[in-house]
Parts: sequence; C-alpha cells; structure tokens
Amino acid sequence: MSETNRPSGDALPLDHVFDFEGQAVRYGAIGEGAPLVMVHGTPFSSQVWRRIAPIAARSRRVHYFDLLGYGASEMRDGQDVSLGVQNRVLAALLEHWRSGWHGALPDVLAHDFGGATSLRAALLNGCAYRSLMLVDPVAVAPWGSPFVRHVRQHEAAFAGVPPAMHRAMLDVYLQGAAHRSLPEETLRIYTQPWTGERGQAAFYRQIAQMDQRYTDEVQSRYGELTCPISILWGEEDAWIPVERGVELASRMAGARFTRVPASGHLMQEDAPEAIVAEWLTFMSAIERLPIAHR
Repeated sequence: MSETNRPSGDALPLDHVFDFEGQAVRYGAIGEGAPLVMVHGTPFSSQVWRRIAPIAARSRRVHYFDLLGYGASEMRDGQDVSLGVQNRVLAALLEHWRSGWHGALPDVLAHDFGGATSLRAALLNGCAYRSLMLVDPVAVAPWGSPFVRHVRQHEAAFAGVPPAMHRAMLDVYLQGAAHRSLPEETLRIYTQPWTGERGQAAFYRQIAQMDQRYTDEVQSRYGELTCPISILWGEEDAWIPVERGVELASRMAGARFTRVPASGHLMQEDAPEAIVAEWLTFMSAIERLPIAHR
C-alpha cells in the first residue's frame, strides 16, 4: 500500500473526486489485487467500512465512496439524493474504475441503502459483479422506521429545528441502528457530516426522499441475478427485522443467508468480525466454483 493511500489514523482516505453530472462524489481506493467495491447505507458514509476495508486491502484493491449527498460528497439545496439516482452514481463509478481492473469483475459488499443501490445498478443499469454480499440491506418492502415516515411528512420543520435539538435527535436515531451502545467517538464519526447548516438540511433531505417505490421497482426481479450472493442479517436489527432477510434470500436462488446474533442493523460496529469472517468464507467458496459459475 502506498503512503498516499494509507489511512490516517482510523479514517479511510477520500482523496479522489469524481464528477457526477456536475456534482462532486468523493472516493478512495486502497490495497492491490482484484477489485472489491464497498457501498455504504444511510445515514452513514464510507467510514462505516473503516475497520473492514484495510483488512480486505491486504489482498484486494478496495474501492469505497460517499453516496451523493452523504459524508464528504457534495450536498446542495434541491439535490436529488434518492435511491433513484444512487444506482446511476454507482454505475458511473464502476465504469470510471473499470480501466484499472484489466477485465476483472468486482466483488461488491453493500450495507442498507447500499444494498438497494447495488441491486438497482445490476438490474437497471446492467452492472455485472463477480459476487454480491449484502449486510442488512434495504431491499424488501415494507421498510422505513416511524421516525423516517414522520420526517418525510415534515421535512422543512425538522430542517429548521435548533442545532442542539437536531444533534440530540441524530444521536438517538443512530444509537437505534446498533445493538450495542455506540461510544461517543463513534457517534461523532457518523454525525459530523450531518451537522452545521448544510449538513442538517442534507440529513432531512435524504430522509424526505426515501421512497419505497425504488425497491418496489426491482423487488420482483431479484431472481434474475446470476452472481453468487451472500446475505448477512443482524438478529437484533431494530430497523429492518430479520424476517425481511429471510424473504430476500428466498427470492434469490442459491443465496447464502446467515443470521448474526447480538448484532443490530449497524453490524460494522456490533460485529465487524462476522462481516470479515463471512466475506473470507464466501470468497473462498467462490474460488472453488467452476470458472463458468464465478
């Protein structure tokens, strides 16, 4: 790993900018080897992979990015940050990175909205993956917490609440994603992009644009996917119950499905070792497949 690609401290470097339709998408890449693309969910950023990406980078070229309107990527008034645009962002990035992959297909690891984004990119944009590993993905209706449904109806009112009240609600909301209590320093990693006048407005903007129609559009087509698929689900997921994962797996022929005990929706914090262990096992299983089935 070169010094310029080495993470500073615990954070993943986002030292590249991709122009997507006049909007800046920040991304990073570490390690060398076959491509692995990591896609985060909401309301998180690529830093959700900060413990996992460096491990994978020992043998892989790991690409990660902040979704449009998230993290260090551009946030602006009137911006479309819905699931309807994120699959196009991913498809454009895959095309941008492809020249360095020498014809190899990427393995994709995706969480929450990143799961919906990856599924939509495959089914609507023709993106091809060597494999797809999904962690508590948004994929099967119904989804969306009571808080999300309420904010969608009152975006302007929430965007204008006093900053201290916003930060308090944000902390409670994020704590609900994990089964274990999140330390203060971890909370700040996830809340920092959503604070300040621009960040606060962006937080409620992305919630206001959450729409189940984007998964309804592809939900009946999951059986069309032909790459190997693994699904991990936290048994204590309070945002999307494990039963949604069981249903999702039933829609994907041959998909691996693993329940992870003592883990909530934010498995990267509750049980990062479970993600690493399944990824290594899944990759090993793929290597044993006949070339025609990889």
